Formats: sequence, C-alpha cells, structure tokens
Amino acid sequence: MASPAVSNAVHGDPAIWALQPGETIERKILQERYGGRMQGGIGPSTRSPNVLVFSDPAAGEPHGYIDEWRADGCFHYTGEGQRGDQQMKSGNAAILNHVAAGRALRLFHGTRGRVAYEGEFELAPDPPYYTTDAAETRNGPIRSVIVFRLRPLDVRPKPSSSRLDQVSQTGVQDVPVEEQWTEKTFVAPSHTAYEAERREQALVLAFRDHLLKQGHQVSRLKIVPPGEAKPLFSDLMDRTTNTLYEAKGTVERGSIRMAVGQLLDYSRFVEPKPRLAVLLPSRPREDLRELLRSAGVDLVWREGKRFLDSGSEA
Repeated sequence: MASPAVSNAVHGDPAIWALQPGETIERKILQERYGGRMQGGIGPSTRSPNVLVFSDPAAGEPHGYIDEWRADGCFHYTGEGQRGDQQMKSGNAAILNHVAAGRALRLFHGTRGRVAYEGEFELAPDPPYYTTDAAETRNGPIRSVIVFRLRPLDVRPKPSSSRLDQVSQTGVQDVPVEEQWTEKTFVAPSHTAYEAERREQALVLAFRDHLLKQGHQVSRLKIVPPGEAKPLFSDLMDRTTNTLYEAKGTVERGSIRMAVGQLLDYSRFVEPKPRLAVLLPSRPREDLRELLRSAGVDLVWREGKRFLDSGSEA
C-alpha cells in the first residue's frame, strides 16, 4: 500500500513535490504524476518544474556511466549519450540550465520499475561539471563524457565510494610496478583484459626483474594532470637511467603508434626530461623501427631470456 506522501504525489497537484528522500515509487506512476520520460537517465518535465535524474551505477557501468559519491560531498553524475563524445544538449543541457529554467533537480536510484527518491540536488559551483574519458556502451571505444557535480540540498552527502579519491592527488608519484592500477581501471572499469594486455603485463614484470638484477631503481609513474579527473599510469620508470618505458604485448603498427603517443604524453610531466623507450615482445620490422627512430624513441625487445636495446644489449 502506498504511503500517504506517495499517494498524494500520484493524485495531487504536480507543481507540489510530495516525495520524501528514501521513499520509492514506480517510475510509470512518477512519470504520470510529474512528467519527464519513461526511459533514460535524464527526464526534463514540461508538466512540473523538475528535472528527474535517474542513476543505477551497477547497471550503468557497462554503458560508460560511472555515477558515484566523491570526497567533495557531491554526487558525480555522468551525462546522457551512450555513443560518441557527449554534447551539452537535450537532457545534459536541462541539468546545466535547471536554475535558469526554474526547475528542481530530483535524483533517483534506479532507472526502471520501482525507483528510490534520493533527494533534491543542485549543480555545485567551480566547476558545475567537467569532461573526462569513459568507454562507449558495452566497452566500446573511449570517448569524452560530461560529469555533473550534483550537491544535495535536503540530505547529507554520503561517504565517497570512488576509487578515484584514492589516487587523484594532482601531480606525479612513483608507485610500485606490482600495483595493478591501469588507466582502463578508471575509464572502463568493467573492461576485461585481452590476451595482448596479459602478455604486456608479463613482459613488464620480466623486464622489471631484469633491471632489478642490474641494481636499478624501478617504479611506475602515476600522473594526474592539473584539471583532469582520472590518473595516467606509465608501465616502467627506470630512475637509475631516467628512462621511461611503455610496453606493448604486440609489435603491430597501431600498438607502436599508441606507445609513442603515451610516452610523449607522460614525459611532459617528468623532470628532468627522460629518455623514452618502447618495450616489445620481439623485434619489429624495419619500417616500425624507423618510426621509433624518427620520433626519438628507443627500442627494447625480448629475445629468449635476454632483452636487447636498439643501440646495444640492455
């Protein structure tokens, strides 16, 4: 039997919000009473002064929606759009402009069937939203998404549930090679490692052991660029020789191109400027070796139990 508040919400004036935080209601009934949409995550209403926002973190993660409470006391809510870079239009624009439109933001847990009302929220200032990387639906290509910072108005913020708050201090830090954080951990948490990635990790650990036997100080770099929400992780940093390595589990062209780009990205934050090197499971063909030479990037590859350098044996 519906509570008095829910009953009033179904039968009363749609301009009067009757749900209390913690109460549940069928989404169909919610839509009949207050308007909005029957499906999707963001439902701007033309029947009542509300924008209804729905979040189901477990169901949303495979589609690139990472919604969670953060240490700043805000609920970080990923905007709509499952494919391609998200744009500030439609439901996303309705959230951004909710104050100017005279609408309240109403957050619900769940997206279908019976949903739970979390409370009224507003966009937090400085910044109200940011953009970051996330996977397309079903672990598709990485794209840019909009993340709104929603600040609660009538409930207390919940404790942070985000792994990002464990690693997001801006700057560069050395972390152990054994630490299994990867960039995909944060942009595509439901991603399953492919065979090439497993080969890459085995290659990194073998080369780490090779360097340690030579007495080198070896780590990884965790980099959080200013203004970015998610960390970058290098594969190996040899502090003894100031060499930054990026490993790939295959010698195909696309992987080597990616390795060069990653090294250029990471090295912007390392002082003094490091030597750059790509670590591969075998010696690539001549044209790809020339690609690395032209980019000023050295090559290290595995040959049996040895590691060889483009200039000399490593």
